[in-house]
Amino acid sequence: MTATISHPATAEADDRLSSSSLRLSLAPVGRAPALLDGAWWPRSRDLAAELPALTAVLDPLWGRITRVTVNPTHWPVVPRKVPVAGRVVKVGWFLSEQDAHELLLLSYRVGRWNLLVIPPQTTPESAARLMAAASDPLGTSTASRLMAEEARLRTAYEADRAVEAVWDSEGGHEAGGAAARPGGPAVTVSVPRQPMGR
Repeated sequence: MTATISHPATAEADDRLSSSSLRLSLAPVGRAPALLDGAWWPRSRDLAAELPALTAVLDPLWGRITRVTVNPTHWPVVPRKVPVAGRVVKVGWFLSEQDAHELLLLSYRVGRWNLLVIPPQTTPESAARLMAAASDPLGTSTASRLMAEEARLRTAYEADRAVEAVWDSEGGHEAGGAAARPGGPAVTVSVPRQPMGR
């Protein structure tokens, strides 16, 4: 299953999509089990509001989800029970036993699954990378390792952008070129600036 990532043009469009599209990516079923079974990008840190849509999508795929556990580090409120489609899903928490960026889902008859929980405020580009990494059937990274790697990549990207901005503000390539070739004719070419992205 692939990620559903929306890029709405306005906040109004985002509100319309928030109840209808679930941002979820699942690893394909394979022979070798990965550490993570996919990634979930909720729109808020409100478990009571977010879990019904998640379980509604996963129940037909994985069997009826009966219990969910989280690490309360990133969840301000952890309800004990969440009503879902006429039934109740029990919610529990583990502080040191469970990865802070992971959601554990249990199905009474079928098994358990671990999903990376991508913070709601994450940029679409970062979320796409995290969803792809967490859905890799051969993945060997934990949820926290994936988040740390993404933070490192984001920091490096921001640092590169800052250096580029300074470079551009100081004359960039042309300033160095003029000093290296004194007396040569100066040529200025206007090139449309392309948006940066990874």
